[in-house]
Amino acid sequence: MDGYPPPPVETVSISGLVKTYGRTRALRGLTVDIPQGAVGLLGPNGAGKSTLLKILLGLLTADSGRAHVLGTDVFDDPLEVRRKVGYMPEVDAFLPGLTGADAVVFCGILCGLPRREAQRRAHEILYYVGLGEARYRRTEQYSMGMRQRLRLAQALVHDPELIFLDEPTNGLDPDGREEVLDLIGDLVKTHKKSIVLCSHLLHDVEAVCEHVVVLREGEVALSGSVAEIRRLEQDTWRVRIAGDEAAFRRALQIGRIKVAGRDDEALRVVVPAGAGAPELFVAARDSGCVLREVSTLRQSLESVFLRALDIPAGGDT
Repeated sequence: MDGYPPPPVETVSISGLVKTYGRTRALRGLTVDIPQGAVGLLGPNGAGKSTLLKILLGLLTADSGRAHVLGTDVFDDPLEVRRKVGYMPEVDAFLPGLTGADAVVFCGILCGLPRREAQRRAHEILYYVGLGEARYRRTEQYSMGMRQRLRLAQALVHDPELIFLDEPTNGLDPDGREEVLDLIGDLVKTHKKSIVLCSHLLHDVEAVCEHVVVLREGEVALSGSVAEIRRLEQDTWRVRIAGDEAAFRRALQIGRIKVAGRDDEALRVVVPAGAGAPELFVAARDSGCVLREVSTLRQSLESVFLRALDIPAGGDT
């Protein structure tokens, strides 16, 4: 249809996934589509994130439901899925005694590359992730940051279209985190890769992801683009007035605008979605006040995440 953007293309399509461990139900009929691009997979411990990744990689079987990754049925052909995607696990996956180059070549061969092609790709990828000068050192001699980069290289060696990243910045110092996030961002923007970033660090997801899926107790609590989710339900504004504050508050209440708190000499007010600043000017007029400042307060991904999980701000996730 002319004038309308095309619908998003899903890299992963999940319908009714159920997985139980004894009496524990890890996934409860989970249904969600994951689009192309950078997607953050969020949720507290026990939400089902790791179980979902393992099922999508064909490492676990589900009790019921269906899942497709890049058009391939996960349960009918798990080996084909693993050939098509890259996976960076949270923990090291290196055989002892191998150099960095050997470790990446080995993964390339496991993904179906001929040895010569795997060797060529390994050297290219190791330079890309910043390990070119260290590629002949044994992996046991690598620092935490170097091991993280090596795991990323292993996930990229066969040039996958989709990459699953499980806590890719875990244990890194701030500089190391930013360097890894820059690499992930470059994969998406420059090399047009799709990623699913599983992390408990909301800053990381907010830095590189355009879309989020939030899990809670094995179900989808929230799914959508980061930009749209931030605009859900409410808009928050900082308002400073001159005049009778009590009268201004009464006028706000009539206009269904809530006062969320005070910040120095300004009020933080929540306006119904779509209403925006005009309602604030109406309240000022009706109360005989003058607006000295009106500015929007951008909702953080953290506030959206906590609201989706019904956790009060400052609560334990």
